[in-house]
Amino acid sequence: MSASITCTSLSFAWADGTPVFDGLDTSFGPGRTGLVGANGSGKSTLLKLIAGQLSPVDGVVRVSGEVGHLPQNVTLDTALRVDQALGIAARRAALHAIEAGDAAEEHFETVGDDWDVEERALAALGELGLGHVGLDRTVGEVSGGESVLLRLAALLLRRPDVLLLDEPTNNLDLYARRRLYTAVGTWPGLMVVVSHDRELLDLVDQTADLRSGSITWYGGNFSAYEEALAVEQEAAERLVRVAESDLRRQKRELTDAQVTLARRRRYGQKMYDTKREPRAVMRLRKRSAQESAGKYRILHEEKLAEARERLDDAVEAVRDDDVIRVDLPCTAVPPGRSVLTLRELELAHGARVERGLDLHGPERIALIGRNGAGKTTLLRTIAGELEPVSGEATAHVPLRFLPQRLDVLDGGLSVAENVARFAPGATPNRIRARLARFLFRGARADQEAATLSGGELFRATLAALMLAEPAPQLLMLDEPTNNLDMASVRQLTTALASYRGALIVAGHDMPFMESLGITRRLLMEEGELREITPEAGPYPA
Repeated sequence: MSASITCTSLSFAWADGTPVFDGLDTSFGPGRTGLVGANGSGKSTLLKLIAGQLSPVDGVVRVSGEVGHLPQNVTLDTALRVDQALGIAARRAALHAIEAGDAAEEHFETVGDDWDVEERALAALGELGLGHVGLDRTVGEVSGGESVLLRLAALLLRRPDVLLLDEPTNNLDLYARRRLYTAVGTWPGLMVVVSHDRELLDLVDQTADLRSGSITWYGGNFSAYEEALAVEQEAAERLVRVAESDLRRQKRELTDAQVTLARRRRYGQKMYDTKREPRAVMRLRKRSAQESAGKYRILHEEKLAEARERLDDAVEAVRDDDVIRVDLPCTAVPPGRSVLTLRELELAHGARVERGLDLHGPERIALIGRNGAGKTTLLRTIAGELEPVSGEATAHVPLRFLPQRLDVLDGGLSVAENVARFAPGATPNRIRARLARFLFRGARADQEAATLSGGELFRATLAALMLAEPAPQLLMLDEPTNNLDMASVRQLTTALASYRGALIVAGHDMPFMESLGITRRLLMEEGELREITPEAGPYPA
């Protein structure tokens, strides 16, 4: 039987009663499915329910086949040996014992039919670019990105029928991503992948859009999904315009009907006052007129209510595509102005900038390189968070640094209060007016930072840095798209497009980087920072 996942009347809520799913019915069949949706829509929760890590409040999840789950935040005991992390330590030890001449029955039982377990393990590591990682090394000796691939290698060795991947490219450099893309592209079973990585989502066979607790299916990869969604949204917006026009027409007709009824009442009263007809006839005519007027009014009120309902339905189908606007004049840097100088800089963990670097005007720099090459260390040194071993890193304009961890805000303060910390001279009204540009309007600006979703936290942190005083004319972002949904990535791209200062972005999400209008590329490799040309590709061969 082929692998499958079926969710029937699935309901789930968090301990505080916040609902996530209420009667969800859906199923996943063979092939690769991209599960997309806004941050907080329940994508990771659904994967955990399928994997059996969470229990539904109601309904059932049926899975045909063994499940392998790669969670969003991979944590492995750093003391584990690689073979233990891969789950083959016992079979490997038994195999070595047999090869050494120990013919105990329990060794043969442990090995079973898996006599090539070591070869398969080394092959799996090699396919993911971990061929240099020996089976006897410890997890603590590999980088964070390599530990993600190590966990994936363990799943591939198990050969599960169903593979669930939750943001697998987070913290992976471009080399590692390419290995992951190959593994995903050749996966033969059922796969459900949650990701914000366009290149990864373009490898799937179908796309499941999770929104408001229900799933809408689209055939094809993410690019095909976006095209289909654009057509849907154009049609939905057209329906809104039609519904708004109909509502205005029904309001006019109701007003006209009320005027007509008022005119009829005045005429009837005049006839009654002048007694032009017998009293009994006039009473009958008045009662008939009242009944007719009541029906007439009810008819138009019903039509108005139906028009309002059609408009509400049409508006509901249109997605919120609000954009962040940060066209702040005080962030502008004139061409030619010196922004940043690096001279004979040696960083805390051995990386260096021997040739020096000068940044001028509103340049847009892509800082790329493998995990562990020193990109974050360089940004933290420029920001003044780390002292260089030697040399100088001098910023000539106000700068702000957005770290990967987004640990800039005080979780106990509201969004507005956090921004006030960075701009103590700004009035509350000015802060709220500017926060509206970051989609924090009204009561949203009063939310505590600790209660924000991932996308909201990112926007709030970006707002605090961008609205700081003095305004940043150099903005540095470290892996900004990690854990952001596609809508948030689009909002960030739009925000940075209107930013008029200098920009340094460290990351591995090349489609996002290129969308920013990058003017220079800097590669951190083998402990040195050097400039590369676009013709060399993201990384030189």
